[in-house]
Amino acid sequence: MSLEEFKNILKFAIENEMEAQKFYEDAAGKLENQSLKDIFIELAGEEKGHRETLKQIYMSNSIEHYFEASRDYKVSETVKKPEVSANMKPADAIALAMKNEEEAMHQYNEMADGCQDPEIKKVLLKLAAMEQNHKFKLENAFVDIGYPEVW
Repeated sequence: MSLEEFKNILKFAIENEMEAQKFYEDAAGKLENQSLKDIFIELAGEEKGHRETLKQIYMSNSIEHYFEASRDYKVSETVKKPEVSANMKPADAIALAMKNEEEAMHQYNEMADGCQDPEIKKVLLKLAAMEQNHKFKLENAFVDIGYPEVW
């Protein structure tokens, strides 16, 4: 894999994080519940942080020490993706974010599956791990919010 190919993959990932940030900012603007607005604003901030991390990787020319896959409870695979609505419940807001991260993880994994270059495949799998880590964090929040009887 050339440095240019590496940088192009990271540009793609950075654009995805920018789109995710915009999605959460737009969703926050549609919500009436201030607590949910705050959740979506926080998610937008996290996506901005992810973008900044990817920019650092872009500048360092190495992805080696940034992302390792964490556990995957596969909670997001058990729920349907809710639509943004002005009166959505907190569990639905987290479910939406969780499903977005699941989709991003699958996107990178599918790209890696179709990749013949082992170095590019490795970078794509690292990006999938990054999204899996986001998903894991949201799955924990979803269980806390969606199933309060467990705590």
